[in-house]
Amino acid sequence: MVVRKRSLVDLQVMKLLLNAWNRCRVNLRANFVAGLIIWTIGATVYIGHENSDIFRNYLDEIADAKNEFGYIYSALSTGLFGGLIPFLALLAKGRIPFGRKYHWFLFFLLFWACKGVEVDAFYRLQSYLLGESPTFPVVFAKVLVDQFIYCVFWSAPITAIFYGWKDSGFCWSEVDVLKDLRQMIDESLFLLVSTWIIWIPAVSIIYSMPSNLQIPLFNLTLCFFVLVITISGEE
Repeated sequence: MVVRKRSLVDLQVMKLLLNAWNRCRVNLRANFVAGLIIWTIGATVYIGHENSDIFRNYLDEIADAKNEFGYIYSALSTGLFGGLIPFLALLAKGRIPFGRKYHWFLFFLLFWACKGVEVDAFYRLQSYLLGESPTFPVVFAKVLVDQFIYCVFWSAPITAIFYGWKDSGFCWSEVDVLKDLRQMIDESLFLLVSTWIIWIPAVSIIYSMPSNLQIPLFNLTLCFFVLVITISGEE
């Protein structure tokens, strides 16, 4: 009996994963194109930091700003790259519902500003627990924790909830993912599969950078990722 229940659970999990993959497959080309752009940018920043004094000095100025303003820098920069730029892209494409421009503007800006503080705190925690050395074991451990603990149990579900709130007209009682656990899992898995396609290589590059440059590189990656997820989700 226990074996049968376990088999049923495994079957349900497989169905949910397959459904998430099928949803992502519709925009797979866009995901991979965005991924190639993101990985190229990340690799260029990393190579430039390691090999060019001029480029390293420019990055050091950004790192100094990050060190000086701390969480304020993370909030403002992530609000810009993850919130404002994708919002303006949706606005330019006419994808924002009538009468919702100011609501969506505030949502994108505040949600991603808060996320910036959260990710900054998470990166600091990772560095405290696992160290700051860009060696393979440290980077590998950080990527595993990031993508398969933090994203699975916190980031993807929270993003699904708040984006569901936005899509329901900012009415909590109409948020489908809060009323249906299966839909919550389905939406989280969709975000996770989309996340893993782009972010596993991306965070590998991010965690290879000095800690004070990880948030700036995260912001560049985030901008393209949110554009892909948001615009494809509105189509």
